[in-house]
Amino acid sequence: MSNLKNFLFTSESVSEGHPDKVSDRISDMVVDSFLEGDPFSRVACETLTTTNKVVLAGEVRGPEIKKEELIQKVRECIKDIGYDQKGFTWKDATKIECHLHSQSADIAMGVDSAGNKDEGAGDQGIMFGYACNETEELMPAPIQYSHKILRLMAEDRKSGKLKNIEPDSKSQVTFEYVNGKPDKVKSVVISSQHSADVDQAKVRELLRPYMIKSIPEKFLKDFNEDEFYVNPTGNFVIGGPDGDCGLTGRKIIVDTYGGAAPHGGGAFSGKDPTKVDRSAAYAARYIAKNVVASKVAEKCLIQLAYAIGVSKPLSIYVDLFDNDLNKNKFVSEEISKNFDLSPRGIREMLGLNKPIYEKTAAYGHFGRSPEDNGAFSWEKTDKKGIFSK
Repeated sequence: MSNLKNFLFTSESVSEGHPDKVSDRISDMVVDSFLEGDPFSRVACETLTTTNKVVLAGEVRGPEIKKEELIQKVRECIKDIGYDQKGFTWKDATKIECHLHSQSADIAMGVDSAGNKDEGAGDQGIMFGYACNETEELMPAPIQYSHKILRLMAEDRKSGKLKNIEPDSKSQVTFEYVNGKPDKVKSVVISSQHSADVDQAKVRELLRPYMIKSIPEKFLKDFNEDEFYVNPTGNFVIGGPDGDCGLTGRKIIVDTYGGAAPHGGGAFSGKDPTKVDRSAAYAARYIAKNVVASKVAEKCLIQLAYAIGVSKPLSIYVDLFDNDLNKNKFVSEEISKNFDLSPRGIREMLGLNKPIYEKTAAYGHFGRSPEDNGAFSWEKTDKKGIFSK
């Protein structure tokens, strides 16, 4: 984030009904389906969604799963999200194609362990992890509250409490920062698909409570209601994959830190945990969050770099944003001593060979609560003592 002390900063989120997020959800369902059958499965699944059509493509290695079974699970995903509309439905009117095939032998050769060779990274690339003390979850405030607005809307929509609001929606929160800290909310945008039975005044009335519930009162002091924008383009009846084509991996900034930190460029959804695009980004977040949780720094950025087929990271970069070189050196040394950042080491450290990915596909991969089944293990702060010495 900027080195300026006083500035405006904005982040957006998109709901589980956004066409790209529908695609992410389906791709991660495929990952979970294979990991459930074999924890060492390999999956690289891309999904396209459009008007009454879903197409799956990619490479897999693992248990035999019939196409019909995966297609039925796709329908279950669509049903759970809430789509039963003329242009996109979980029923037979939506045609589903599955084009998954066996993993490339060349990729497998570079990634697999053999003899005294440890398992290599599934690809080259750079991955970033970030944490800051702006929220309880140690996430940047704009993205955390953007996610929360849509998550609460979805919960109430699915329970029946929120009526006439459909699955496709977006939120955007702009914070005013003073002396480098979030001081107050400057503007909020919510765009949501709705039924044809309600006008925009009613949509605004329905959605305003979610802004109030999601953002702490201290940040809404002196909030100008003219800066609360609901469906600023007007009608939003046609939405989801019927309104716009969706693809896996197109919302990488929504998935991470809302633009408050760099991104290596690799998407997460549809990839098994041997893919360092996903697992190393989780590990970098885990380390950064524990650094900030230890209170050794208010912000922490971690970069990891990998080469395909090579097990250890090529570089580890740490930035604590305070120009304290001794502290930075201490944190870097503790990371090297205490964290095995090989692909195998990351998976074992965070327990990633489990079917835990479908629920990551919407409302952010970070800033979530660790779950008993191992989901969001990278959000734990059980290593903060390492940096408190």
